[in-house]
Amino acid sequence: MASGTPGRIAVDAMGGDLGPSEVVAAVKLALTQSPNLNSITLVGDEAVLKPIVAHYGLGRSERISIHHASEVITMDDKPLLALKKKKDSSMVRAIELVKSGEAKVVVSCGNTGALMACGTLRLRTMDGIARPALAAVVPREGGHFVLIDAGANPEAKAEHLVHNAILGTHYCRVMLGIENPRVGLMSIGTEDGKGNSLITETNDLLKRIDGIINYSGPIEGFQVFAEHVDVVVCDGFVGNIMLKSWESLEKFIRSMLREELGANAMRRTGALLSKGAFAAMKDRINPERYGGAPLLGLRGNILKAHGSSNRNAIKSAIRAAGEIIKADMNQRIEADIARANDLLIALPS
Repeated sequence: MASGTPGRIAVDAMGGDLGPSEVVAAVKLALTQSPNLNSITLVGDEAVLKPIVAHYGLGRSERISIHHASEVITMDDKPLLALKKKKDSSMVRAIELVKSGEAKVVVSCGNTGALMACGTLRLRTMDGIARPALAAVVPREGGHFVLIDAGANPEAKAEHLVHNAILGTHYCRVMLGIENPRVGLMSIGTEDGKGNSLITETNDLLKRIDGIINYSGPIEGFQVFAEHVDVVVCDGFVGNIMLKSWESLEKFIRSMLREELGANAMRRTGALLSKGAFAAMKDRINPERYGGAPLLGLRGNILKAHGSSNRNAIKSAIRAAGEIIKADMNQRIEADIARANDLLIALPS
């Protein structure tokens, strides 16, 4: 089948822990539930994918195509070495479809390091941006917030965090529908001067570009899950710890609820009567709801889903990819980055 046309979503079908069958099942769900979703190109071994596509009744669909790639980058592969040795991998070929303009977004559950390295090397960063950043949508009181950077750049400089604030603002508008998102800088206190040198310098720079973003100032851990800000800015080291801690906590809460509510007949009866409330809570805190984290700041769009993502999580990531295409946010990001960089250069130290 053909590799696709502009506007397509390229899906790395081989990189996830659960295998290509789970990815194709996710594609079927996404296309069924979202009739107006962009067409999809599955990238991977054609001999493996064709029977799976047929099994799910997608063999004759004009909205599905397969782009052959003979190799797979595994979770155990060293990122840079894998990119050199596996040039015909599903991940590399999917990113090349975006580079050539045959697709608009890549969705992959594959090796995070390899995906970030390949995306940065093949697509390059936007003008004015030195480092890309991962953005994740996390639940909070009254809704959700965008956490950026969730792990792409653990050794950031102040200018990188300023760019993260702009990237997170635009992604928040697209995914959460908040027109003027409030931006907070993750710190150990809300007063000026709290935190390390990176935080104090970043806080000063973010104040200077207030107007390009809606900066609310530093925030601390107590405020992250309150209805205080819509975008939480940090370096990739802090952000990755925050994200994994939240995901671990979500699993712990679910496990604890099952254990405590099943302890005796009275609790089981109460749990049954509260079934609707528990279902609503599960939907709000479920990490699968948004499915993946985009790598923002590149000249093309990459959306990273968990390696262990099931079909529901991958489906959510594919639908998020469709929203990214629809919003066409990269031009707006580049314009705001240029304004911010000019402003920071023009102002005295």
